[in-house]
Amino acid sequence: MAKVDFKKTIDAYRARKGRFDLVEVPALSYLMVDGHGDPNTSPEFATAVEALFPLAYALKFASRNELDRDYAVMPLEGLWWAEDHSAFTSARDKSRWHWTLMVMQPDWIDQRMFASAVENVTKKHPDRRAGEVRLETLHEGLCAQTLHVGSYDDEAPVLAQMHGEFLPAHGMRMTGTHHEIYFSDPRTGDPAKRRTLLRQPVRPLS
Repeated sequence: MAKVDFKKTIDAYRARKGRFDLVEVPALSYLMVDGHGDPNTSPEFATAVEALFPLAYALKFASRNELDRDYAVMPLEGLWWAEDHSAFTSARDKSRWHWTLMVMQPDWIDQRMFASAVENVTKKHPDRRAGEVRLETLHEGLCAQTLHVGSYDDEAPVLAQMHGEFLPAHGMRMTGTHHEIYFSDPRTGDPAKRRTLLRQPVRPLS
């Protein structure tokens, strides 16, 4: 049974450090759970991550056992926003952040399989927030993105360049929600070597 790695087969999961690109992101299915607050200190953030990955692995094994289709579990992703945009970009006031954490799913994972996985994970881990997770499609369409290598707290200058230079130069404006894909485990390793895809949905000015 061949194992699919969607990071290699979906173009939108590719980005390069030091370069901004415009890419068309297709409609994709995700496990999603919402929350608010500083990801470094909020217990809500930690329990959201703990809710997502048992479900992601339960669905992977169900796909392999029931459908003979295997795939690599995808990395953690996050949509981020704040009522005052500067709280997320320049001011970096993390206490005011809202977020939706996500793990991408193959298009053959349906609501029946998802409901069964929630039921099984809840039985095994009743303390997890599996019941708060949903399976939903997100279609971002045209996006600007780049690869950031380094600490999350060093993203602000990269975002400022994307928003203030790259988008105006290409006749684009921001729409939708800032999106990050974490290729490195934030719990381990050197923060200076973390690889994070930074994505912003956009549309033409005219």
